[in-house]
Formats: sequence, structure tokens, C-alpha cells
Amino acid sequence: RGAHGAAGGRRTYGFGKATVLAALGNALLLIFACGAIAFEAVRRFNEPAPVGSATIMVVAGIGFVINLGTALLFMKSQHDLNAKGAYLHMMADAGVSLGVVVAGAVILATGWSVVDPLVSLAIVVVILWSTWGLLKDSVNLAMDGAPSGVDVPALEKALVGLPGVRAVHDLHVWALSTTDTALTAHLVHDRTDSAALIGEAQAVARRYAINHTTLQLESEPLPDCPGC
Repeated sequence: RGAHGAAGGRRTYGFGKATVLAALGNALLLIFACGAIAFEAVRRFNEPAPVGSATIMVVAGIGFVINLGTALLFMKSQHDLNAKGAYLHMMADAGVSLGVVVAGAVILATGWSVVDPLVSLAIVVVILWSTWGLLKDSVNLAMDGAPSGVDVPALEKALVGLPGVRAVHDLHVWALSTTDTALTAHLVHDRTDSAALIGEAQAVARRYAINHTTLQLESEPLPDCPGC
């Protein structure tokens, strides 16, 4: 089986990688939304328009409460990049709504219409700052990089530290999906209980939330490991 959905045909890992692409799409969509907000804010600097402050404040206030409440539902699931993306979407919408309320209140009190685009640009900066981590992580996983929560050097050190293991080479860690991680490695060892060694190596992998492991055991380094 693949990480998500049955594996078969040419997709031997199933459709788990689609969740990584979805997370990347979420990040790009947020950045596109920031560009649209910034473009509209700049336009309003050049072409200020009257703002119905009281009505806008009421509508935006309702939107803020709804979006914030929805965002809180995703707060505890941010180990999944898609849940994190949904959380950022809702928080971005809540931030926009709150910004509209603040801008409306200031404009209502002072008549300074320039506050509207200034608040919009401030919201853009906040959204871009919060989205950067999602974009970086999703691009990393799309490039088959190790998830941010896996310390690969520490993992390798733990495998080398297993009794009887002399070297580890061709160690690869990558994401099958936004929630599942895989590992492959060659272990050079001098033990006779191969099955026990595999179990110990899998236990090490599970400490790093890696549940899909493929291990090759070697009594002597193969030609592809000249430095072992």
C-alpha cells in the first residue's frame, strides 16, 4: 500500500504525494492573495474612494469571529502541512477582517481614508511572514527532502550506534505525504541475528516518526560505499 490510497500500476507509493502538492498549492495561493491585496492597496493610494465605515465594520467583525473560530479548529493539527495551510488561510481571512474593522474605526473617527490601504499593506506583510514557513516546508517535501522534524544526522548517529553496526550508507529520508515519512539505508554489520537488527533499526526510525523503512544489511560494504 501507498501512504494514502492503494498503490498500483506506476504509482507504487499511492497518492500520498498529492497532499504535498496540495500544501504547496495552499502556500502559492496565499502568496497570490497577498499580491492581489497589495495591488488593490496601491491602487487606493492613487484613487482614494469613500468608505462606508460603519457598515463595513459590522460585516468585517462578523467575518473575523467566524474565520478566527474556524482557524482554531485547525490549530492542534499543524504537524500536517495541509492543516497548517487551512489554518493560515483562516487566520489570513481573520486578519483581513480585523484590519478592516480597525481601518473603519480610524476612518470613522478621523476621516483619513489613507488608513485603509496602509492597513491592507500591513496585513500583507503579516500573511507573507506566516506563509513563509509553509512555503519552505512544502517545497522541501516536494523535492523529497527530509521533513523538518527529522534530524537526519542524529538519526544516522543512532543507527550507527546500534550494537554490531559498523557503518551506515545510502541513508535517504523523504516524505511520502504530509504525514508519512519513509527511510532507506544500508547497514554494514557483523551480527548474526539479522532479524533482531532490523527490528532495532526500525525502532530507531519510529523515534523520528518514520514508519516506512527499507533496510539492506551488509556483512561487508558493497562497491557503492568505498568509504565505509
